[in-house]
Amino acid sequence: MTGDGILQLFGFLLPAVVTGAVAFYFFRLHTKNEEGRRRYLLHKDSQTNTLPIRLQAYERLALFLERISIPNLVVRVAPKSADKADYENLLIKNIENEFDHNLSQQIYMSDECWNVIKAAKSATIQAIRRAALSESDSSDKLREDILNETMDRQSPSATALSYVKREIGELW
Repeated sequence: MTGDGILQLFGFLLPAVVTGAVAFYFFRLHTKNEEGRRRYLLHKDSQTNTLPIRLQAYERLALFLERISIPNLVVRVAPKSADKADYENLLIKNIENEFDHNLSQQIYMSDECWNVIKAAKSATIQAIRRAALSESDSSDKLREDILNETMDRQSPSATALSYVKREIGELW
């Protein structure tokens, strides 16, 4: 082949290579767009299916927080005997049972929200234990002491519930 033949061959190959490169670029761009669109549709479909489940989990934990708030708890769980220690244990056991019943709901919320709920549970138990250290001699007196100790400040449940509401607001 002569120099003229090589130049002529190069003249034919160059447009084909450029056309192939442009076609490859547009094909790759198109497949990326299609993949992004499929991911978006899959995410949208997933959100449609999981949002009601997540909201139900938040509802259950809001109910948990309401049930362990000290005024509600003390009214709902009446002492079975006059023994103060038995009543303290009954209240704590009630909180633990409620918590265990809702344990699986943590997978539907953020770690921060779950930690706030666990902290509210622990703070409520600590408030009951603090009140049990008082000089009260009966379960009815302990009940009164627990209510008096927590009347002045916002309950841990109320703080956690406001956090849960804030997180639910971010879902929209």
